[in-house]
Amino acid sequence: MAQFINNKDAIVTEAIDGVIQASGGQLARLDGYPHIRVVVRADWDKSRVALVSGGGSGHEPAHAGFVGEGMLTAAVCGDVFASPSVDAVLAGILAVTGPAGCLLIVKNYTGDRLNFGLAAERARAFGLKVNMVIVDDDIALPDLPQPRGVAGTLFVHKIAGAMAESGASLEDVTKVAEHVVKHTKSIGMSLDTCTVPGSPKENRIGEGKAELGLGIHGEAGVQQIDYHNAEQAIAAVTAKLAATMENKPHVVLLNNLGGASVLEMAILANELVKSPIGKNLKLMVGPAALMTSLDMRGFSVSVYPLSAEDHAWLSAPCAPSAWPRCQTIQPVRVLDLPDGLRPIQPIPSEHRETAAFLTKCCQILIEAESDLNALDAKSGDGDTGSTLAGAARALIGALDRLPLADHTQLFRAIGQELTQTMGGSSGVLLAIFFTAAGDAASSGLSMVAALKEGLARMQRIGGAQLGDRTMVDALKPALDALEAEGIARAAVAARHGADHTATIVRAKAGRASYINAAQLEGHVDPGAEAVARLFEQLAP
Repeated sequence: MAQFINNKDAIVTEAIDGVIQASGGQLARLDGYPHIRVVVRADWDKSRVALVSGGGSGHEPAHAGFVGEGMLTAAVCGDVFASPSVDAVLAGILAVTGPAGCLLIVKNYTGDRLNFGLAAERARAFGLKVNMVIVDDDIALPDLPQPRGVAGTLFVHKIAGAMAESGASLEDVTKVAEHVVKHTKSIGMSLDTCTVPGSPKENRIGEGKAELGLGIHGEAGVQQIDYHNAEQAIAAVTAKLAATMENKPHVVLLNNLGGASVLEMAILANELVKSPIGKNLKLMVGPAALMTSLDMRGFSVSVYPLSAEDHAWLSAPCAPSAWPRCQTIQPVRVLDLPDGLRPIQPIPSEHRETAAFLTKCCQILIEAESDLNALDAKSGDGDTGSTLAGAARALIGALDRLPLADHTQLFRAIGQELTQTMGGSSGVLLAIFFTAAGDAASSGLSMVAALKEGLARMQRIGGAQLGDRTMVDALKPALDALEAEGIARAAVAARHGADHTATIVRAKAGRASYINAAQLEGHVDPGAEAVARLFEQLAP
């Protein structure tokens, strides 16, 4: 897979220089590239306890992104997923450690333990006070003699960092850090493995599967499970965490492992608060990319039991912009709609035949969802089918409150429903279509004539004409034929109009008008295809 890199051997040094140059002067680095890669606070005066962490790169923004006032004093960066050398760690310790001493915060991997441990011994030989804590928060494999250190490490960074900034002693900072390590629990899940620069990607997670408990270097997890949705994913993760949690308030850190979208992470946050452990979650860090695994399409959840003192340290201000702050979890607050936007509800009425007809129309659109999305992906963002199917499901759900026995009011009610439930340009255009059809029907026009008037108004407002490669290319000929010859001929006309859009390579309206003509050739417009399928399946 293509990546935005230059020479893979220079990935870490170039990334560090990018972070430093974008820090507004808050960060600097030690000399010694490429073997010594240490990011330090530019304002550090050695008057307080120093905090040094680090490890392999590929977990950005950890660790360099958390260097700054109130968190780390220095970060020692190794190659991608590889521990830094003893000399690199020692350089970091010597550069930032004064009389108050230094605490090393190390994730529980053999290379990190050995290299940081030996560097600490050498620093002590120089007469420096150096303590070390080993973070082992991963609970994926409960019987593992050496649990891995993962995103829960950031609780240690923040709490110990705030204490050190306040002037606490090395002994006190170390004691609290050890307490945080002991009580922090983390577990992750991913839909895919990560892509290590310069290496072939391992594709061990199959389609429709998710891996639970995998490591931040791409190590295999405890099990692969069938993946259904975000709710089920959070349920699997929280079930593991619940077995380790006390019935008391906790802070939770929701970490993007690198490849999940911001939208997905927000959905996971919602599910996390709704989950069985949600009642004990009082503060949240994230959702954000904090301790990543390159581009891994997954997330991790870390929990830590919360005391009043911990709350204060977690909420204390700090300089690193990568830390997203610790927020109190609050219920969703709902405000009334402004005056004029709360719709006037129509008076419901029953009409069995109309209900059956509407339901059939909606089911046709729901069944076409995947096909229409695939068509739209050729010329847009692949959501036409989902947009129409979502509106169709909403209409089915609204049948019991629609005026089914009064077609004039029904058209208007459908238009109103679409303004609330259907997004994008299609939603507003179809709302205009049905609302205008209702206005026309109220003036005495027949149903088909009213629908044609709705189309005319939709064209006036939306600007689309025949030949512009939109749903109009199928809808207008279908309504013309419906008025003159009936629904069977309307279906033929709609299909002919839809198929013709595949030959129109320069759209003049709609989203396709933004697309290069070469991408459109041979592909039917998805809106026109939806109209054609609707008429074809309604025809006798």
